[in-house]
Amino acid sequence: MTLEAGMTNPGYHEKPAWFKESFLDIREDVREAASAGRRTLLYFYQDGCPYCAKLLNDNFGNRDIAEKTRRSFDVIAINMWGDREVVDLAGNATTEKAFAAALRVQYTPTLLFLDETGAVVLRANGYFAPHKFDLALDYVAGRHEGQGSFGDFYAAAGPTAPSARLNALPGALAKPLRLAERSGSGRPLLVMFEQGNCAACDELHRDVLSRSEIGYALTNLDVAQLDIWSNDLVQTPDGREMTARDWVRELGIQYAPSLVFFDRQGAEVFRSEAYLRAFHVHGAIDYVVSGAYLRQPSFQRFLQHRTEMLGERGIKVDLMN
Repeated sequence: MTLEAGMTNPGYHEKPAWFKESFLDIREDVREAASAGRRTLLYFYQDGCPYCAKLLNDNFGNRDIAEKTRRSFDVIAINMWGDREVVDLAGNATTEKAFAAALRVQYTPTLLFLDETGAVVLRANGYFAPHKFDLALDYVAGRHEGQGSFGDFYAAAGPTAPSARLNALPGALAKPLRLAERSGSGRPLLVMFEQGNCAACDELHRDVLSRSEIGYALTNLDVAQLDIWSNDLVQTPDGREMTARDWVRELGIQYAPSLVFFDRQGAEVFRSEAYLRAFHVHGAIDYVVSGAYLRQPSFQRFLQHRTEMLGERGIKVDLMN
């Protein structure tokens, strides 16, 4: 829908004035940032996104974080559903929404931190709380990618939480994990990659997984918990034997908690790696269990339809609850 002159999209979130006014030639943006000693940060958003609002208000509203970002990055906002022309890193002219789809942007916000060649140094699929976002800035701005993964960097520098061990999840698959030997269940698989001393893991269990509606939804999956730093042997969904830690590295898991969904044949079909509340976790479970990912490649479109249908039935959705 086109808005009349002077009108504002009610879901629009004002961007900081210091974001770069880009012509969306990403090649040129990368070159300009590099020549100034900075790196490029692509911020994919959509109007009405509460997590985008948290990023803009809670993260960039923090003076220290905003100043660190301005000092080290050129930030370019890209509408996940927008029609503005974008010239990608290969020099091809496309649109914002096609560019986002080509980069497999499923969440907003999605942040892509690019190096001086345009390669992705770090990808944040979803909202990072301020303390984690601050460490992500340090990791990329400090050129630490050559010294190890962001997961290693975060584990060394990040805050600790009271729970030093993984939170127990009733009904989870027993150890040792034999993830290829589930042929009789006929259910998709959810592997929860966690660690001890993880405030976000504690919050996920306390505020999300403890809810009855999430518990019911999880009965449609086989669920496994895995410590990302463990050297225990695991049988992967495709039948190979390796340590949990090696499998984490192979999958590119950067931090805990990460939720990775596999189909009944053991192929990965979806993952969630960032701060999510109950509505989005429930939606991710249904997205996989229902097979909707086969018909609708955009998780955001799936959630949008879900929200609209619930609204028509008189059910108010609180995306941050």
